[in-house]
Amino acid sequence: MPFATSFPVMLRTADGVRIDAAHTPSRGRSDLGIVVAHGFTGSWREPTARRIVHVLSGFGGVVAFDFRGHGRSAGESTVGDLEVHDIEAAVRHARVVGYSSVAVVGFSMGAAVALRHAGLHRGVDAVAAVSGPARWYYRGTRPMRQVHWAIERPFGRLAARVVKRTRIAVGQWDPIPLPPHEAAALISPTPLLVVHGDADTFFPLEHAHQIFDVAREPKELWIERGFGHAESAATPELVRRIAKWITTNTAQR
Repeated sequence: MPFATSFPVMLRTADGVRIDAAHTPSRGRSDLGIVVAHGFTGSWREPTARRIVHVLSGFGGVVAFDFRGHGRSAGESTVGDLEVHDIEAAVRHARVVGYSSVAVVGFSMGAAVALRHAGLHRGVDAVAAVSGPARWYYRGTRPMRQVHWAIERPFGRLAARVVKRTRIAVGQWDPIPLPPHEAAALISPTPLLVVHGDADTFFPLEHAHQIFDVAREPKELWIERGFGHAESAATPELVRRIAKWITTNTAQR
């Protein structure tokens, strides 16, 4: 089955970074826009992301984009800090296109940024955080130790640039951005959905519980049996369930 037709668009963030994005018109509700935020080293152009967009577009229009430093977007990745401006640019575009309700679905790093954006910038009608970290600097799993190697080591940053087309900013955060779980406490009354798999090899379930426990109502927590990590493990059925949650919770607002 072919993917739904997407129309490329170039966005510009409040701090002046050009963001490569695409708008996929709705095959469902005409008033609902869904912003999709990918994980670290991901891209909206990858087949896994495009499959997710295709499913979501059956429920609302979709704005997918590449975070700064990823793919064809300009700038350098700050791995969750300044990326809130990238989501804000995508949300703003969804509003300009004409969607009166806008939800954000974030995966992994994108989930962390979605939480921070909703807590700090607000202005969205629902948030779904999938496979997201609750806190920074987590190194408790082998995949996350590899991620930190890519971020912190010169050869790691070179490998990320060459293999994944991901350009990572050099240096430490200053100041350290608000952690995702603390941002989650600021999201209410916007509905929040936390989705996490019990087979996630990057972040154990404690991250999902930490996010959910500090968040205030309305909120839901889905622990998915056998679900791994982020976009690559998200089945069409799970994406449809998330989309149905979005339609229900935005219709009530």
